[in-house]
Amino acid sequence: MSSRRRGLLFIVSAPSGAGKTTLVEHLVQILPHLRMSSSSTSRAARPGERDGIDYHFISRSQFEDMITAGAFLEWADVFGNLYGTAAADTAALMATGQDVVMVIDVQGARQVKAHGIDHTSIFVLPPSFPVLERRLRGRSKDTEEQMQRRLATARAEVPSYVEYDYVVVNDQLEPTVVRLQEIIAAERSRTHRMRVTAEEILASFQR
Repeated sequence: MSSRRRGLLFIVSAPSGAGKTTLVEHLVQILPHLRMSSSSTSRAARPGERDGIDYHFISRSQFEDMITAGAFLEWADVFGNLYGTAAADTAALMATGQDVVMVIDVQGARQVKAHGIDHTSIFVLPPSFPVLERRLRGRSKDTEEQMQRRLATARAEVPSYVEYDYVVVNDQLEPTVVRLQEIIAAERSRTHRMRVTAEEILASFQR
C-alpha cells in the first residue's frame, strides 16, 4: 500500500447483539493498515478502561461544546451518556494512509453520510430475530424492561440495511470476518483508489 494514498473510511452498523464490535476487533487484528475509529464519551471510565485507548473520556460540558462547534462526525445520547467520533481524529488517521472503520448505529451512520464524506458502509444482520434475542440475553445483565427496549430498537434498525453498500449475515464469527475482509480488499482495489500505485508500476515499464 502506497504511503501516499489517503486512508479509506468504512462504516459497520448492526443492531445490538449482532456482533459488530467483535467482528471488527478481529478484522483490525488481521488486516494491515486498518484501525478502529477513536471515540469520545462523557461517561466516567469503567474499571480497566484507559483514556485514549478505549475512549477519550471528557466532561459533559466539553462534549457539548464540541457538538456546538460541529467537531463530531457523529454523536449520540445513549441512555444519558454522550458518545461521538471526532472528525479531526478520523481525518488524522486517514491522512497517514490508515483505513478507518467506524462501528456505529444507524443514526450515527446517517450523520456521517450527511457530511458527504467518501465511505463504504456495511450492515451486519443476525441470522434471525430469535438468534439475536438469545445472544442478547446470554451476554446481558439488563433488566427485562431494558432488554425489551434493546429488542424494540433492533426491530426498528434492521430494515435500514437497504441504506448500506453491503450486507453480511453474522451466522458464524470466522466466516463472517472473512466476508468483511473480502469487502475491504475489493474496495481497496477499485481503480481510482489504486491509481497512484498503478502509475508507479506503469512508470517502471517506461524506464
